[in-house]
Amino acid sequence: MYYWTNELWRLAYLVIGLGALGWLLGAPGWGLAAGLGLYVYLHLRHLRALYVWLTQHPHDTPPVGAGVWGDLFDRLYKYQKTQRQSQARLRDIIRRVQDSCEAMRDAVVMLDRHGDLEWWNSAAAQMLGFQTPHDRGQHITNFLRDPSFVAYFNARDYREPLTLASPIRDDVTLQYQVTLFGDNERLVMARDISRLHRLEQMRRDFVANVSHELRTPLTVLTGYLETYLDQADQVPPRWQRGLGQMQEQTQRMQNLVEDLLLLSKLETDQTRDDPAPMDMATLLENIRDDAANLCAGSHEIALDIHTDHCLLGDEGEMRSAVSNLVFNAVRYTPPGSTVTLRWKTWKEGAAVEVEDDGDGIDPVHLPRLTERFYRVDKGRSAANGGTGLGLAIVKHVLLRHDAHLDIDSHPGRGALFRCVFPATRVHAAPAERRAVGNS
Repeated sequence: MYYWTNELWRLAYLVIGLGALGWLLGAPGWGLAAGLGLYVYLHLRHLRALYVWLTQHPHDTPPVGAGVWGDLFDRLYKYQKTQRQSQARLRDIIRRVQDSCEAMRDAVVMLDRHGDLEWWNSAAAQMLGFQTPHDRGQHITNFLRDPSFVAYFNARDYREPLTLASPIRDDVTLQYQVTLFGDNERLVMARDISRLHRLEQMRRDFVANVSHELRTPLTVLTGYLETYLDQADQVPPRWQRGLGQMQEQTQRMQNLVEDLLLLSKLETDQTRDDPAPMDMATLLENIRDDAANLCAGSHEIALDIHTDHCLLGDEGEMRSAVSNLVFNAVRYTPPGSTVTLRWKTWKEGAAVEVEDDGDGIDPVHLPRLTERFYRVDKGRSAANGGTGLGLAIVKHVLLRHDAHLDIDSHPGRGALFRCVFPATRVHAAPAERRAVGNS
């Protein structure tokens, strides 16, 4: 405000002074015009100085100006100086981030909103084969062409990482993790997990081989024990109890070996047959009957079918998964409980639910229930003959069917295990079956 007041007084002095001079000379109009012209000339001169400074010498000190122009030059210079300092700090931060990424052993790749390559570190060049600057601006799927990665990248659901072989070395296994940020930009990170992958493969091979080798001696032991128990009247009484316990424990070991072999097969068998439509109503009815035989009337097994849709997949694997859920519900709920087996539509797909009204499970255990050999109550699980592998088998069967397991349970409120299948796995029932169902 101070500068604008001075500027108005400067204009008044020029106009009044030159107007008075013109009046003395007998031409007051020319005097006023000369005053205004001089004022405009001074402003144009300062404007030209500003233009020259900003376009030709922006890093020099600002030109000297009078009045409001002097204040404007000073403010522009201070703003320019602040901007340079901010840019220097940002450049330093970017340089430090890039240096930090360069020091990482993991591959780091920055993509723009279209999925094109913007920047990557040297680890990405070694693991993924990117070349600077030739590949900059190319879409990432031009280099990572595996259908699994393309589907993962386009699905935009990056909650779980993706494990694949390196695109340039088949003996290197990489784990990809994509993060969205900014304006739909993406950060792709890849870790070399070859050692972990080899160790996991060794563990699987060891478990499969040991389980297979245990099968024969356990079969021999079971056969002899059955023979001795068939002749129980000829066995000394003090041995009969021991033989019975031996048979019980041998059966437990056989169940464990069978579950280990099944789990190993699910983990290692990458070949999948063409999925066939399964009559879920019939399958669940058979499982319900098996569960009823298992509980021998101690539980009520209910069946609730809400849809006649079929499920595309492997019937043997699906029978194993759902049976594990139902048999667990029977084993770990008190007599008199009700176990409900349900098939219904769920969101865009469908779901198989196994619900009981038993004692329930503390939510603290839910994230680990599908781990191998994890038990909520070790003593009760052993007494009920469980192997601790049932839910791990369920998890792997569902993964092979593009599905997942949701668990909802609280102490005293029962438990609900929901197998959720996507729409791609749900198939409309054949016309003849719908006609029979409607008749």
